[in-house]
Amino acid sequence: MIFATLEHILTHLSFSIVSIVIAIHLMILSVHEIIGLRHSSEKGMLATFFSLTGLLVIRWISSRHFPLSNLYESLIFLSWSFSIIHMVSKLWNLKNDLSTITAPSAIFTQGFATSGLSSKMHQSAILVPALQSQWLMMHVSMMLLSYAALLCGSLLSVAFLVITFRKNIDIFFRSKNLLILMKSFFFRKIEYLNEKRSVVKSTSFLSFPNYYKYQLIQRLDYWSYRVISLGFTFLTIGILSGAVWANETWGSYWNWDPKETWAFITWTIFAIYSHTRTNQSLHGTNSALVASIGFLIIWICYFGINLLGIGLHSYGSFT
Repeated sequence: MIFATLEHILTHLSFSIVSIVIAIHLMILSVHEIIGLRHSSEKGMLATFFSLTGLLVIRWISSRHFPLSNLYESLIFLSWSFSIIHMVSKLWNLKNDLSTITAPSAIFTQGFATSGLSSKMHQSAILVPALQSQWLMMHVSMMLLSYAALLCGSLLSVAFLVITFRKNIDIFFRSKNLLILMKSFFFRKIEYLNEKRSVVKSTSFLSFPNYYKYQLIQRLDYWSYRVISLGFTFLTIGILSGAVWANETWGSYWNWDPKETWAFITWTIFAIYSHTRTNQSLHGTNSALVASIGFLIIWICYFGINLLGIGLHSYGSFT
């Protein structure tokens, strides 16, 4: 009874805190000069991290097994993974870029786990025989950490594509205006000085605000690659550990189960992404497109297969 009460309190506490953090981030985006709110949001994510950590530990103690036995627990762990990525990003001095991704991701996953799933799925149950193994902690935790990192990195790539697209559109229209002014320059030499000022004004895409946008694009591209590389490493470890576990439980390393098949597709997509990063001509937009496709594939692998409730991994389904 005590464990259930503490779990209930920590669940709603962490959800409330991360909701406040989202509100603070929206205010920061509206008013960049507010410094105190930024520090409050960082403290809020720290409180969210400790609340989710306490929730997982209490559930671990009460159920006497690592809390990754059903969809509800995996969603809570995924939300915790987003919060820990946010905390680690502070060490990388990336909090201003990643905070707009990690905090909404944490509240989305936890909100769905708390309100979107039935109350029966919130209850901890005895592990099915297939999950009664020490490999549970290794395999599932690595997979969920990889999902969190890959989702964050993919969202950075999506942001990269959006900003790049808007920048190209902006440059196109400004260049069009510049061309008109250049034609006017040749036909009206008398207004040379005025048109020179217009040319300088029309080429303002080289000014400081757009230089800052260029720096932002470079940071998004650089850190999306770093975060995706980390997630790809976790994904590889998770798949390999799962293969060893499958051999011990089912007698074969690979069974082409729907979950296994989509995990292999996910690994292939991000292997292609890693390959594009080794080719200078494929940097930037091409690699970001691959990562954006990977974002959809991850959700199909993690969430879409659970909707079907079929295969050897059906214990993680909605039913």
